[in-house]
Amino acid sequence: MPESAEPVDNGLGGYGAAEEVGETAADAADGARASVPERAAETTPDNPWPLALLSRKLKEHIDRSPQVWIEGQVIELNRRGSNAFLTLRDIEDEISLSASAWGQVLDRLKEPLERGSRVVALVKPEMWLKTGRLNMQVRNIRPVGLGDLLARIERLRHSLGAEGLFAEARKKRLPLLPHSIGLITGRDSDAKKDVLRNAALRWPAVHFEIREVAVQGPSAVSEVTRALRELDARPEVDVIVIARGGGSLEDLLPFSDERLVRAVADAATPVVSAIGHEADRPILDDVADLRASTPTDAAKRIVPDVTDELARVHHCRERLERQIALLVGRETQQLALLRSRPVLAQPGQMLTARHEDLERLLARAHHAVNAAIVRGEDAVSHLRAQIRALSPQQTLDRGYAVVQHLDGPAAAVVRSPEDAPAGTELRVRLARGALAARSEGPLEQHRAETRSATRSTSGEQEGKSHG
Repeated sequence: MPESAEPVDNGLGGYGAAEEVGETAADAADGARASVPERAAETTPDNPWPLALLSRKLKEHIDRSPQVWIEGQVIELNRRGSNAFLTLRDIEDEISLSASAWGQVLDRLKEPLERGSRVVALVKPEMWLKTGRLNMQVRNIRPVGLGDLLARIERLRHSLGAEGLFAEARKKRLPLLPHSIGLITGRDSDAKKDVLRNAALRWPAVHFEIREVAVQGPSAVSEVTRALRELDARPEVDVIVIARGGGSLEDLLPFSDERLVRAVADAATPVVSAIGHEADRPILDDVADLRASTPTDAAKRIVPDVTDELARVHHCRERLERQIALLVGRETQQLALLRSRPVLAQPGQMLTARHEDLERLLARAHHAVNAAIVRGEDAVSHLRAQIRALSPQQTLDRGYAVVQHLDGPAAAVVRSPEDAPAGTELRVRLARGALAARSEGPLEQHRAETRSATRSTSGEQEGKSHG
């Protein structure tokens, strides 16, 4: 509604009688224009809509919109009589809308509404027909207190914690001595000066990649998130510090924003949260890999103290020198003990002893070989004697003879008288040489015949002598 006109509450969303008269006159004019297209798509350059028709159709469409609860910040407040004109801005984005409210709506509040207040309001969109302005008619409004903000933060903290974003297992360890530190802080802020000064005092060679951003207000979340992703993409940055000085709960709300919290959880580089004072506890502290109570504390925890480190190096060097001296002393003593041993004092004795052992072993070897040869010769002589004793020649040498058939396949050894009947040609093998013989038959038969012949011869000789 125009600021110069006072709206009249007619129960139809705050539109006055003047607007109804205007609409009646416009309806009469529309009746005179029977050829006006009914739909916007049917309009042409030769047959356009009157401006009033478009305005009325837009107003009809907006009037059908339902009322809705919205949240925002009051950046302008102007009360004139029974009317109040406000400008509400979004908490996070640079978007604002005009709104108007009846005086009794604001009078219901326990405390007067002021600029900068964070509120939730029940609004009904409306359009002022004559000026074509979109307005939000405020039908109810409530300030958002600290209790409400804390309840929202705690609900979000509980939800993100249930997802595991605060688990210690997913948090990354900070490097002992980072080569480059990313610092996200306010423009020319005390937090920036504290971090740079204290870090330089502890480690003069420290290097920072600084991103100055808004750390409160609607653009804080987007600027901090953008700077975080930019530094996270730089491989030389070893750790990122998000620092801000103290402030009210409303000032620190961006650091409890879900978008920023999830961006920190997704960062590959370790993130240090240094927001406010010790008592401040935004959700960023829970998701960060390290929480520092203040920006000064962050500077002390991301870089070591060069004085302490030099003292530690000096102490370690002294310990190392002592250990080396002890080691060298022990080894020198061990070497002296080794050199004093007889084997090293007179190394020739070791060779002499081994030479004597070698000669003794050689003598034993010669003796063993000779004994083995003698035993072998005795065994050979014994075997030779056994063979000779069992030799047929030895039997023949003792006066025995072997009788064989003289010729033919029957030249076999004669073992019985039946093998050599009378008249059989025989070969008698002696110890030296052989004799030819003829069998006279069995010895008993031969002897009997010989005796018979002898007796016959003797009888004949006796007869002749007698005769």
